[in-house]
Amino acid sequence: QLQFVESGGGSVQPGGSLTLSCAASGVTLDLYAIGWSRQTPGKEREVISCMPSSGGVTNYADSVKGRFTISRDKANGTVYLQMNSLKPEDTAVYYCAAAWGCGYYTHDFDPLPFASWGQGTQVTVSS
Repeated sequence: QLQFVESGGGSVQPGGSLTLSCAASGVTLDLYAIGWSRQTPGKEREVISCMPSSGGVTNYADSVKGRFTISRDKANGTVYLQMNSLKPEDTAVYYCAAAWGCGYYTHDFDPLPFASWGQGTQVTVSS
C-alpha cells in the first residue's frame, strides 16, 4: 500500500501562489503516473492534473490550465503542484494518487487500488 502525504496547503489571498508536494513514505514515485485532484464538501472530486511516469504529456483540467503546473523531482521522487493566480473557487482539499498512466483527459485518471488518494492538504483562497 502506498501512503501518500500531501503538504504545502494554506490560506492565501486571491492572486496568490502556493506549491503543494506529494510524497509516499519509503517509495519513489518514479514508476507511476501521479495525479492531483481536489474536492470540496458536497461536490464530486475533480482530477485537475496528471504527470506520466516518464516523458509523455502532462494534462490539466480546463479549470486550472495556464495557472497550475505539475512537476516531478527525480532526485527525491516528490511530485509538486505549483498553483499561481489562485481564485476563491480553487478553495478545496487537494489530494494525490498514483496510476499506471494518465489517460487522455484528466477525468480518465484512475488510481491504483493500492495507491489511492491520500489525506489531502487544505487550500483556502480568500480575501
